[in-house]
Amino acid sequence: MIERLVVVALFERVDLLDVTGPPEVFSLLQREMDEPTGYRVVLAAETLDPVTTSAGVRVLPDTTFEDLTGRRIDTLIVPGSVEVDEHRRVRAVADPTVVERIGELAARTRRVTSVCVGAHILAAAGLLDGRRATTHWSTAAQLADEHPEIEVDADPIFIRDGDVWTGAGISSCLDLSLAFVADDFGAELAQRVARQLVVYLKRPGGQSQFSVPLVQIATSTRVDELRLFIAEHLSDHLTVESLAESLHISDRQLTRVFKQELGTTPGAYIEQARVEAAKNRLETSDDTLDRVAALCGFGTVDTLARAFRRSLGITPGEYRQRFRLQPT
Repeated sequence: MIERLVVVALFERVDLLDVTGPPEVFSLLQREMDEPTGYRVVLAAETLDPVTTSAGVRVLPDTTFEDLTGRRIDTLIVPGSVEVDEHRRVRAVADPTVVERIGELAARTRRVTSVCVGAHILAAAGLLDGRRATTHWSTAAQLADEHPEIEVDADPIFIRDGDVWTGAGISSCLDLSLAFVADDFGAELAQRVARQLVVYLKRPGGQSQFSVPLVQIATSTRVDELRLFIAEHLSDHLTVESLAESLHISDRQLTRVFKQELGTTPGAYIEQARVEAAKNRLETSDDTLDRVAALCGFGTVDTLARAFRRSLGITPGEYRQRFRLQPT
């Protein structure tokens, strides 16, 4: 059995979910396997004293950074920490001692990842130089200003650039961990773990932090049902008439519902939902563009390409080349 030593860095005011999320994913993976996974998760800090997280919960380290000297690490997970001033402005914090320790550990690590604003620690350690990276949207401008040598993209949920991964929001620790499971053990096992978590297999790395489901929040059960109907019938010929019929309302009422509750038109919403579905397939499958267009309701590659240019400013092929996690 291959031992996969996973080190999660601890320091004062660290975000709690960044620390606890990945071990939970790896623990659920073990339930789905007959053989040991090989993952051994340890929490490492400067000392063995309890660390107080941003939530006020104290966490006890398993080991110290010093005790890891000479150890080969499979995955190094670097959480983040922020400070908020009197004007509620958020800034990421990168303690120099932690930065130095992370730089030392990364040199002996197969896969390095940051969660949320942990990207600022990787950046300060020089681990993101010349790379494309993401972080939480609230500190993306700070990261770009302080580290112009990094190509900062605040939109994706996570980015993989070689052996360095960066995640966006705090909950992206689950997306990253599921992606690691898929990398190490295959997508089928990752899917089973995702079911245990009651989450998607992964929100694709290229998916926006502000995707259609996140930004356009419905305020009624009726609209939730409509959105579910659209998601399940993207390949159908969806019209205002057919959607209105599914809700048992008039065409005019349907248009008013979209405008009042979703801030858009039925046609625009359907196109964005289809674009999201197409992005997912381009990132996670080897489907041809013809098949992606058909499955997502665009009909033709030309229609798919026009929608991508309107929404993203690039072609479907360019999108796949940029965001495919495991290039074909």
